[in-house]
Amino acid sequence: MNHLNRVIMTLCLLTATLTAAAQDEPEYRMEFGAGAGMAAYEGDFNGNILKGMQPMGGIVTKYKMNPRMAWAGELSYVQLKGNTNSANTWYPLPDSLSGKFASHVVSIEGKYEYNFWPFGTGREYRGARPLTPFIAMGLGFAVAGGDGSAVALQMPVGLGVKYKLRPRLNLTAQWLMHFTGTDKLDGHHDPYGIKSSGIFKNTDCFSTLQLQITYEFWERCKTCHNDRD
Repeated sequence: MNHLNRVIMTLCLLTATLTAAAQDEPEYRMEFGAGAGMAAYEGDFNGNILKGMQPMGGIVTKYKMNPRMAWAGELSYVQLKGNTNSANTWYPLPDSLSGKFASHVVSIEGKYEYNFWPFGTGREYRGARPLTPFIAMGLGFAVAGGDGSAVALQMPVGLGVKYKLRPRLNLTAQWLMHFTGTDKLDGHHDPYGIKSSGIFKNTDCFSTLQLQITYEFWERCKTCHNDRD
């Protein structure tokens, strides 16, 4: 009986040791990286969100509040193109409008990201997973040039998936719809004679589909009470 008790005690101590060791990997507050992908214009000159996609790229930084939530800031350069042949067939453009346009947009935005599962290796936070879907929403500015010229508020909304390539290296795939407060991304304001207002009424939008790679830094202090989430 004494031998059995020793075996049980040894197993309990081993389990406790492994569990404690599993939580010793450091956590990091920040991420920084870059992304690239495709962008599509959605407005009077395009009725198909997947048509006419153009290259885009940018940089991103994130502050991780905890394994489920993060604040992200992005600076992106987006190319947009469209033509009257791609216009919405339910609402034909006026005969006076014809041809095509090419614009570029500098997108500056801040977003809140919510992970459906705690994100991590599992060795720094109990229950964390190396793969998680997430949703995102934010605010920012869109500065357009080229055939379209405007500076407007924008609201990015979307979803994505995060995957931990290495303990400090993350891969993110995300799709965002950028609702803007302007109808001038294509260089034409109110071609149907419908007054634009706010971010959602008769304004131009664009979507982005991209891959991002970010690196974690700024280790979180495990013994500081003010750093605990």
